Amino acid sequence: MSKLVIPKGYKSILDVKRTEKAIKLVKDHFQMNLSAELKLRRVTAPMFVVKGTGINDDLNGIERPVSFAIKDINNITVEVVQSLAKWKRLMLAELKIETGRGIYADMNAIRPDEELTNIHSIYVDQWDWEKAIRPEDRNLDYLKNTVTKIYEVLKRIEFVIFENYPEIREFLPDEITFIHSEELCELYPNLTPMEREDQIAKKHGAVFIIGIGNALTDGKPHDGRAPDYDDWTTETINGYKGLNGDIIVWNPLFERALEISSMGIRVDREALIRQLKIRKTEERKELYYHKKLLSGELPGSIGGGIGQSRLCMFYLKKAHIGEVQSSVWPEEMIKQCLKNDIHLL
Repeated sequence: MSKLVIPKGYKSILDVKRTEKAIKLVKDHFQMNLSAELKLRRVTAPMFVVKGTGINDDLNGIERPVSFAIKDINNITVEVVQSLAKWKRLMLAELKIETGRGIYADMNAIRPDEELTNIHSIYVDQWDWEKAIRPEDRNLDYLKNTVTKIYEVLKRIEFVIFENYPEIREFLPDEITFIHSEELCELYPNLTPMEREDQIAKKHGAVFIIGIGNALTDGKPHDGRAPDYDDWTTETINGYKGLNGDIIVWNPLFERALEISSMGIRVDREALIRQLKIRKTEERKELYYHKKLLSGELPGSIGGGIGQSRLCMFYLKKAHIGEVQSSVWPEEMIKQCLKNDIHLL
């Protein structure tokens, strides 16, 4: 099983019953603290949206959304959401959320094209959040300040876990380190983007990699990003571009980097036009969501997603995401997990 990694000598710290209680502890405390820290109001998330409106997130642009026809609405086709990146911005406008405040949703998605590994599942659960900002907030300092607040929540919940389960030791660093993907490319020119993440996460423990989606000096982006939500082309400082990024932590169990959150300041009118042109998807200008953005009907915003199961897996020191969520796995993977004391829910 090349896609399955078995940590040497692995044994789950918590049994299944204690794990279920710990999952609830993480989820309850995290969303409450995130809401307070960023001033977010909870809203109910959709499971699906109408196809062809431009509202669904197309992630890297190649993943197939799950779709079906609704018999009682003239067989219109709807798609199961892949994330709520664009839907949340529509909600900010609809709810007339004031600047400096925002919303979060408990989102569930299905991604059938996901490669199934220790940390990837076809079932995705995350906290999707979005906050209204002013035009003058579209800068690197505002992005960093928001990331720092989220990291403070991560540290706070790590302490809550330790207080309730002393056998799970704290190990996150006190502060998160910021680095641009271009700087990372210059530091490790002979490594792949994922290998660069491993190196920088091991060195600092927790990092925020800025500028994901735009081509670097080596001609390739650090990772893929859709052109119509995060702004990855606005110049920030020293010629570097991008007002988005990923929160990455070092996972000592696997001795690898682990992405916890993808987030960023969203595109304004100019950035949307620029990025659609770069990705040769200018026909999207005619879609419902894009028309609203281009006509100035949507507020400026910053937002992102924080993986719930991945966060639980990290906090509880689990070897497989299936230990903290119920999903479907290859038969051979199930067998290998059973042999190695990995109890899939």
